[in-house]
Amino acid sequence: MRKQNIPETELPLQGAGGLKISNNELKALGINDIDVLVNFSRVANGLLKHNVMDKAQILANLEALIDDPMPYALKKGGKFKNLAEDVIALRKEGKFVKQQRSTFALKTEIADFPVYGIEHIEVGALAQMKTAIQLPIAVAGALMPDAHQGYGLPIGGVLATTANTIIPFAVGVDIACRMCLSIFNLPAEMVDTENDLLKNLLLNHTNFGMGGVNKTHHDASLFDSKIWGETKVIRSLKDKAYAQLGTSGTGNHFVEWGELTIGDGALEGIPAGNYLALLSHSGSRGFGGNIADYYSKIAMSKTKLPPEAKHLAWLDLDKDEGQEYWIAMNLAGEYASANHHEIHNKIARALNHAPLMMIENHHNFAWKEQLADGTGVMVHRKGATPAGEGVLGIIPGSMSTPGFVVRGKGDAASINSASHGAGRLMSRSAAFKTLDKAAIAANLIDKRITLMGSDMDEAPMAYKNIHTVMAAQTGLVDVLAQFNPRIVRMADPKEKPED
Repeated sequence: MRKQNIPETELPLQGAGGLKISNNELKALGINDIDVLVNFSRVANGLLKHNVMDKAQILANLEALIDDPMPYALKKGGKFKNLAEDVIALRKEGKFVKQQRSTFALKTEIADFPVYGIEHIEVGALAQMKTAIQLPIAVAGALMPDAHQGYGLPIGGVLATTANTIIPFAVGVDIACRMCLSIFNLPAEMVDTENDLLKNLLLNHTNFGMGGVNKTHHDASLFDSKIWGETKVIRSLKDKAYAQLGTSGTGNHFVEWGELTIGDGALEGIPAGNYLALLSHSGSRGFGGNIADYYSKIAMSKTKLPPEAKHLAWLDLDKDEGQEYWIAMNLAGEYASANHHEIHNKIARALNHAPLMMIENHHNFAWKEQLADGTGVMVHRKGATPAGEGVLGIIPGSMSTPGFVVRGKGDAASINSASHGAGRLMSRSAAFKTLDKAAIAANLIDKRITLMGSDMDEAPMAYKNIHTVMAAQTGLVDVLAQFNPRIVRMADPKEKPED
């Protein structure tokens, strides 16, 4: 997860189009000193005139700068660096003291919400969920058994808000992070008998890393959609998205071969048995990350909340910025699915076998749904799997522990949700400080795991016990099949985690 002191976004957006940032709009940010106002107006309208950023983005950056000028002052060559330095200097002289703007008050009472596997959930995640449920727009919530602390909504948090509101940080930075499983009519023993072949298929047909791009595509028809021209932000990111189609991220993102054990009658049309299967986990790459950065900042500039809730700022779907985010988020969902299909189709073609079945699901997204009583809501699942009645999904473990194909039971209390994995037991920094390389290597040997890439922060010991997590949600999903990873590819250790 990226740090949330987001620096100014420098997308090549279309500029002024006759617009101007007025003095009244700057005063609304808390600027009342005439000299400061003149400087802010000069910089803001200069950026607008030269098409560097659009109006909403400039105002969002100025709002963030007034909140905390230091990140902008430290950014070498930043477009707001001089303004930030001026603000810091003035405050040292006791000038330009930021005016307090009105904020939305949180509810004084904390509504009840179910917590699954509470004995395995850290205090910080519980505190974040309690804050989320106090939002004035909150309707219902739930915390999954893999939950751990994040930004705004905890990872593993499910939050239903009023139907016309959406919270970018409750969706997450990696919009539409996704699982995808291909089941092949091939013996599971191939992970041993054809280890080199399967390993090379991953090496030749997957591409990991923040800057990873593909020169050839299996199916790029998604880019024929008119939605890529809907907004300035989407248009500015189309080329990046096209170049990254079929690539995977860093952190906990992976593509892996494994043995899938299916019970009798569990999956329609597939007899019970052990099958070779391909499982992937990644999201919407730089496209989704830039969308999240851009609209999170706008949300926090427009929706002022107490400090503990500031990352839970929402956008109104009845307004332009809310509609823009909704369109971009849904496109990111289609794009994330296309990324996985690229990977699976290329590998299936090279293997010369079409899969018997593909199963996939998002887990960083927002859906328009109804609660059991018919109330229309926006359901944010940040690191949570949709588990409506009959809905298929995938809950992975770690690189050496099982994952599961599940069918949702449609549990109303959980808001039709389940965990999205085992969940982290410790932070990445704690994993580097406390885990032992020899013990990790011994675990992989014991589980017969062939590993390409990754680092200590993704070791199996850094995650919760997947069996404990699954035991805490027997009322939410039925297990249909078990996937045991055997040949795993992840990003190189040098890559910065972006999950």
